[in-house]
Amino acid sequence: MVGNRELALDVVPETLRPGALDLPVRWAHVSELQDPAPYLLGGELILTAGVNLPERIDRYVRGLRDAGVTALGFGLTPAVHETLPESLRRACARRGLPLLVVPPRTPFLAVNRAVSVALTEAGQRDQRRITAARETLTRAAGGGLGELTSSLAAVLRSWVALVGAGDVLASAHDAPVPLPPQVRELMATVRAGSGIRSATTEAGGGFVVVQPVYPQATASHLVVVGRSRRLDGAERTILAVGAALLGLVGRAGSDAAELGAAATGLLLGRTSPGELARSLLGSEAVRLVAGAAYRRGPDEVARRPDWLRARLDTPLVEVGAGPRFTAVAGAGPAPAVLADLREHGWLAAVGSPVPAGRLADSVAEAELLLARARALGRPVVAGREPLDFDALLDPGASREFAEKALAPLAALDRSQDRHLVPTLRTWLAHHGGWEPTAAELGVHRNSVRHRIAQVERVLGVDLADPETRMRLWFALRWVTPGP
Repeated sequence: MVGNRELALDVVPETLRPGALDLPVRWAHVSELQDPAPYLLGGELILTAGVNLPERIDRYVRGLRDAGVTALGFGLTPAVHETLPESLRRACARRGLPLLVVPPRTPFLAVNRAVSVALTEAGQRDQRRITAARETLTRAAGGGLGELTSSLAAVLRSWVALVGAGDVLASAHDAPVPLPPQVRELMATVRAGSGIRSATTEAGGGFVVVQPVYPQATASHLVVVGRSRRLDGAERTILAVGAALLGLVGRAGSDAAELGAAATGLLLGRTSPGELARSLLGSEAVRLVAGAAYRRGPDEVARRPDWLRARLDTPLVEVGAGPRFTAVAGAGPAPAVLADLREHGWLAAVGSPVPAGRLADSVAEAELLLARARALGRPVVAGREPLDFDALLDPGASREFAEKALAPLAALDRSQDRHLVPTLRTWLAHHGGWEPTAAELGVHRNSVRHRIAQVERVLGVDLADPETRMRLWFALRWVTPGP
């Protein structure tokens, strides 16, 4: 901003403290309030023509500084102040608040526009940095943990250490091994926490960041980064990408080998589904996790199978159109993981634990739970919901009832492509709402009305009856959705 010749801003040198010209500006804001501090977030360039400049000017400047304002821009105008008030100059110098003088020929709007352009360009530069770093790290991942660790250290211009349960698994750029006690204490704090987290501390005249290689609360492997200055926002994102890749590379060798061997054994009849699940997931009981786009949907990184594998802690993930995903997991994902998926644009539903050989039987349940999740706008997990009565039901009798109840609709869907079963499922999930059902199915609300009327005629029921709706919802729980 100061170097922009078109703006011709003058810096009052005695108000500058070391590094002041390098401070970031969040936004430029015009304010003629006598005390604008309560309305600020910090990091602003405040512009004023001094229309309501208070008499107690030192308190005004101190309030701006305490609010975290980056600088104060004072506009000269013949109508108000033709020269910079000396009291303001002295107060800014005393409080260490950078002061810029805006000449009469420079409108505040021009300063606002220049700040907006600069922020946009900075955001684009950061995005290019992140994209280039992601490509570099992805290529390095093929060389194993050592090469990936060295590549991450080079990108961040720092030392990096990948730490397991008690040992340093890989390090680069003269990482201090063993790690200092202060860093080990920070690692213990991160491991003891819950949810997605990282931590920063000052150590050895610099800054150290500790972050799990997985974002789950149970992550045991940590990536530790140290350098002389703090990481900025783009570098934090790059570290998160590197941490995820380190986690995946650390697992890739064993997962790939186990998956290949177990899948081959299954195809040749030497491995049972239960043995496959026990080999890959550590349990014969598995849960089906279904996910669909939430609101604007997941970004490019969150759509990647490796991103989902890391968060769901399973190599068995399939991403399809919609976008949607299906995963087979051992223990169900923790609530923090489901919340993380939702934050990244995925809404997930987790089915009941079933033997691996009966996994196909849980498809209908997962789809119904996902329909509920989309209607409620939150994750849904079988067995954790109020009034859950699955344990009281006989699966065989329930499935027989469901197939008999929905058989007429399923027959029409197969023969005439009517889409009655999925329409009924979505409509019931939205409590009979025409608009949300139409929006989710991507059809006009009149099409939904027509299909629901068909359902009533074919089944000979009245869907205004809550008992009928309950029975059909129960039936949908046990019928596998068609393609």
